[in-house]
Amino acid sequence: MKILIDNGHGVDTPGKRSPDSSLLEYAWNREVANMICDLLQAEGYDTELLVPEVRDVSLAERCQRANKFDKRDTILVSIHVNASSSNGKWGRARGWSIYTTRGISDADNLAEFIWNAAKRTFMPPLTVRTYSNQKFGVDYEENFYVLLHTYCPAVLIEHFFMDNKEDCAYLKTVGAKVDCAEVAVAGIKDFLATKR
Repeated sequence: MKILIDNGHGVDTPGKRSPDSSLLEYAWNREVANMICDLLQAEGYDTELLVPEVRDVSLAERCQRANKFDKRDTILVSIHVNASSSNGKWGRARGWSIYTTRGISDADNLAEFIWNAAKRTFMPPLTVRTYSNQKFGVDYEENFYVLLHTYCPAVLIEHFFMDNKEDCAYLKTVGAKVDCAEVAVAGIKDFLATKR
C-alpha cells in the first residue's frame, strides 16, 4: 500500500498563520508530515510526501500527483492546522478533527481509525471534535478539493486551532508535533491491518 502524506499550503500561501505569527501553518504541516513519513518508513511502509516543495502547489496538481498511483493500493492523508476565522484575531474554537468527502467510502474507515487514535492520545483540556451527525461516522464531511478529486481514499486532518491561544501554545511544543504525528501513524497502521 502506498501512503501519501500531503502537507497543506506553502511558504507563499497568504495568511495561514496564528494571529501573532508565531505559528506558520505551512512550516508546522511540513514538520509533522515529515515525522509521519519518517515513522512509517522506519517500519517499512511505502510512504512519501506528496509535496516535497516548500512553495505552495495547487490543489489540482496535488490531486494529479496522487492520481498517478493505483487507487486500489493507495491512501492519502492531508495535514493541516485549523482556524476559526480569517480576521487575524484570537478565537474560541478548539479541537482536533478529521474530514472526508460526503457519503460513505473507505475514507470513512481510515478516518475512524485515525480518530480513535486521537481519542486515545489527546486528553482534556485538548478536545477531539466529532461530527454531530453520527449516522455517517465520527468524521466531518466536506467536499474539500483534495478529497473530492483524489481517486484513492483520502482524509484531511485539522490539528487543533492556530487562532486559539491554548491550542496554539500546545501546537508549538515538540510534544504536540510528536503526538500529532504518532496519532496519524497509529491510525494508518490500524487501517492497513484490516487490509491484509
